[in-house]
Amino acid sequence: MRRQFGWTLHGNGRNVEAGAVVAPDQRLSWPRTVGIGMQHVIAMFGATLLVPTVTGFPVTTTLLFSGIGTALFLVITRGRIPSYLGSSFAFIAPLSAAQASGPAAQLGAVMSVGVVLTLVGLVVKFAGGRLIEAVMPPVVTGAVVLLIGLNLAPAATSSFEAQPLVAAVTLAAILLVTVAGPGLLGRLGILVGVIIGWVFAAVSGQISDVKLDAMRAAAWIGVPEFRGPTFELSVVLIALPVVIVLVAENVGHVKAVSAMTGKQLDDLAGDALIADGLATTLAGAAGGSGTTTYAENIGVMAATRVYSTAAYWVAAVTAVVLAFSPKFGALVFTVPDGVIGGATLVLYGLIGLLGVRIWSDSKVDFTDPVNLVVVAAAIVAGIGDLTLKVGSVELGGIAWGSVGILVGYPVLRALSRTQHR
Repeated sequence: MRRQFGWTLHGNGRNVEAGAVVAPDQRLSWPRTVGIGMQHVIAMFGATLLVPTVTGFPVTTTLLFSGIGTALFLVITRGRIPSYLGSSFAFIAPLSAAQASGPAAQLGAVMSVGVVLTLVGLVVKFAGGRLIEAVMPPVVTGAVVLLIGLNLAPAATSSFEAQPLVAAVTLAAILLVTVAGPGLLGRLGILVGVIIGWVFAAVSGQISDVKLDAMRAAAWIGVPEFRGPTFELSVVLIALPVVIVLVAENVGHVKAVSAMTGKQLDDLAGDALIADGLATTLAGAAGGSGTTTYAENIGVMAATRVYSTAAYWVAAVTAVVLAFSPKFGALVFTVPDGVIGGATLVLYGLIGLLGVRIWSDSKVDFTDPVNLVVVAAAIVAGIGDLTLKVGSVELGGIAWGSVGILVGYPVLRALSRTQHR
């Protein structure tokens, strides 16, 4: 093997031998590497663009910082962890809940989450990964993920009801493609469903003329729209529980790549959290949505057995290049309410079920009264969007549910141990 531009050429650079994998520090020939990089772009595309479409963030700005964030991640993890940092769905609920506060306050919340995640990463880097398991056991993490996912269910049904036929077509397409689509197509079910719903809406004349005119007027090449953040405590507190989701996703990504490549990568969990934290902070500071490691791209790696970080550099550069097309961003914003309703009906549920999966994989015992009552109260507070004021600060269901379980679980667990001595 010979090393070129930081990667060792795998074999003859043309194919992957039976039972072998292309490691993160290896690559295939550049044409094949570019091709695999394009697959990663396709895999991340639908989810990364759907978040700004739903929340109203600038699409091209979000895309730009996802590309920059991916490059930053590769540098900080020293090319040992292949990952694309795309828009995190976990931000959809708190950002949508805080929409009345305005874009600047939303960006301040994104930036605050990034700063806290970076600090968590620094602590993990120096204290070790076991700290996360001690502070946020699976019963807590699963509950927070579940309530974040289901908190905005009414918003999904409201968008669905705005254009029920378009939404139904979109939802049906997503379900059919996801279940029956072969190979990679099945993994792109949401993107394909959105495109089908989009086309149906266009053919049936259900896309706003204002949005279409804006798309026609947009330039092909231009600079992404940059915005600055402001900080409102109530909005920041609504968004901070997202940190728990991002920690779970990043640590899970490190473990998944470690298992697939057969290399021990636990020592990089702190670096991964720091990288995603900095990427999210940078995005929030200039107008983009928060980022996270993408499971969609793990699917591409599993299918190709190519874990080369060279392919992710290709994906990062591609995202940055596409970000400099206002026409592209305006095109994405022509997606009508019905399409968003059909897609988010599935998406919000998927986020919630990720919490259930965390419980299932970790075999959380719900015959344990501590697990049962704390989770029950937190979930209902989140889903019911319990909203109360503390002084002049108004907090919603995500904040109350998350704080409730983060504080209530260790207190009741300690009390339970005292009672059973």
